[in-house]
Amino acid sequence: MFRFVDCPPSSRKEQRPIPEPGPNEVLLQMHSVGICGSDVHFWQNGRIGDYVVKKPMVLGHEASGRVVKVGSAVKNLKEGDRVAVEPGVPREIDEFFKSGHYNLSPTIFFCATPPDDGNLCRFYKHSANFCYKLPDNVTYEEGALIEPLSVGIHACRRAGVTLGSSVLICGSGPIGLVCLLVAKAMGASQVVITDLSADRLVMAKELGADFPLTVKREDGPEELAKRVEGLLGAQPHITIECTGVESSVQTAIYATRPGGVVVLVGLGAAMTTIPLLNAALREVDIRGVFRYCNTWPMAIAMLASKKVNVAPLVTHRFPLEQAVQAFETTRQGQGVKIMLKCDKTDQNP
Repeated sequence: MFRFVDCPPSSRKEQRPIPEPGPNEVLLQMHSVGICGSDVHFWQNGRIGDYVVKKPMVLGHEASGRVVKVGSAVKNLKEGDRVAVEPGVPREIDEFFKSGHYNLSPTIFFCATPPDDGNLCRFYKHSANFCYKLPDNVTYEEGALIEPLSVGIHACRRAGVTLGSSVLICGSGPIGLVCLLVAKAMGASQVVITDLSADRLVMAKELGADFPLTVKREDGPEELAKRVEGLLGAQPHITIECTGVESSVQTAIYATRPGGVVVLVGLGAAMTTIPLLNAALREVDIRGVFRYCNTWPMAIAMLASKKVNVAPLVTHRFPLEQAVQAFETTRQGQGVKIMLKCDKTDQNP
């Protein structure tokens, strides 16, 4: 079996035996795997925070594929089913699992997070309960994009986006764009989205942003907050921060109206200076986001109903053999979403 392995300070392609699924697992022939910023970070730095690559690790966690073998106890899937893979699988029924927040379980298995292997390979086995059958009108690439779309769903749920919400989204990279798509689908009436890149803001406008706002590195957070208020005619109810940049987090707090919500999606420095007193005195809630939970069914419904269109996010495609080139393209910030095609027999989306 061919797979792409991260082994800092280098990466390599390997041949490994095809795995055998356990009783509650399925073996998948992988089709489409998107490259996430976290994959690139592990590739370049060998760690993200406390997650350190200590041994060779297969990258990839935005994935879809076809079932080629089912475990003896699997009832929900059969050979030939096209599925999207939820990369986080609880290892135990702990308090977080019981309360519906399995993403917070400290022992959760998660693809391409040390020490757990990802699915950027030809064949991959996974828990059948966390493989979701795709409707006929949802492509493999859309199935792979359910993972980043789920970040947007979880962020908008945490934020409380609803009919009539006004929303500021800081950053129009892949995660900012899926937050835009989900916020609009959930009823947001007006969305301002910011970025340094004019090209990314063009795509944001095409995807439904009401006010794309170009920012510069030297812009002051309070000044930007005033510009957002000027565009909307009032401060937004909700801000979804997708960059992790300290000044952008500050802007998010200053911009949000009293009683509003700031959701932190982007990952930045471990210690960040923010105007906490400003938030406290105006009762601006600051909420964190860690991955997602219970989002795949909603995401599939959104895609199948055509309420959300993620297809334009895919700007580059590479065969699995060109994984290093694909990762380098992502590292350089080219395009939006880079998709790797793992099935030599089927190169369709």
